[in-house]
Amino acid sequence: MTPITLIWLQFVLCAGAIGFAGVRLSRYGDAIAARTGLSRNWVGLILLATVTSLPELVTGLSAVTVAEAPDIAVGDVLGACVFNLAILALIDILYRKDSLYQRLGQGHMVSAGFGVILLAGAGLAVLLGARGMMPAVGHISVASVLLLGIYVAAMRTLYVMEQRHQARIETTEPPGMPLKSALMGYGMASIVIVGAGIWLPIIGVELARLMDWSNSFVGTLFIALATTVPELATTWGAVRIGALDMAVGNLLGSNLFDVLLLTLDDVAYVKGPLYAQVSPVHAATAVTACLMTGIVMVSLASRPTRRVAHVASWSSLALLALYLLNAVIQYWHG
Repeated sequence: MTPITLIWLQFVLCAGAIGFAGVRLSRYGDAIAARTGLSRNWVGLILLATVTSLPELVTGLSAVTVAEAPDIAVGDVLGACVFNLAILALIDILYRKDSLYQRLGQGHMVSAGFGVILLAGAGLAVLLGARGMMPAVGHISVASVLLLGIYVAAMRTLYVMEQRHQARIETTEPPGMPLKSALMGYGMASIVIVGAGIWLPIIGVELARLMDWSNSFVGTLFIALATTVPELATTWGAVRIGALDMAVGNLLGSNLFDVLLLTLDDVAYVKGPLYAQVSPVHAATAVTACLMTGIVMVSLASRPTRRVAHVASWSSLALLALYLLNAVIQYWHG
């Protein structure tokens, strides 16, 4: 068996484990929402998003410390944000019962809006860092401190909204599942996702090395795709049980948490401010993610019902087009 064949076999096994655990995680999360009175949006935004973003956390810290490859860390974070929004388009294509945006709550507008702010801030930090115009305190960029503050403000705002407008949505989880069983199942599924998610990027880095790709290209496309498998699996599991708000909350919440990871990567990278050490091409990924999130916000407000050629709404096709455009930009640069 050749080394590449062996790596691909490991990739498939690892992704399969994440896929199975992701479906179970969605079911347990839905049961937790029903038993505690929390909305599916909040469960997806906090419980699922935090767990499914842990592979990005581990990958980023490993990239800036062990591998000393800050481009992989930043590319992974921003590339994962773009891929998460592309997943939203895939949901719209696969969900045939009704218009996706007709079924979603308006609470996603706020998390999407904060996503635009965080992503725009990250893109600006990359551009200013490349020109040596980003001030720093020691080796930590001022931009990282600001991103942390924005994230805390976002969580505070979303928490207040959740307390003010608690959604009581009927769950599709079997009524006999007690809260203790749901929490235990959630914990076990989380352990599988975290363990496999940590292993998956290691496989991706080795395969990318054999393909002789640049770090920015590897981080934005390949590593981001690998570390986003938990979001894909968990989101699809939520869609299968009809928990659309939980699925979308997971994706938008993951983007908020992912951008926060840039702050942690900046702190861990002791050789200097992180944004001064990475390629300016990452700003294109940040801008793409902003454009895609803006499209999601417009769709949540206008709630399109028609499908272009009976495939998907115009917004979902635009999301996929922007994702492919960013992939082409990264490929040209790489």
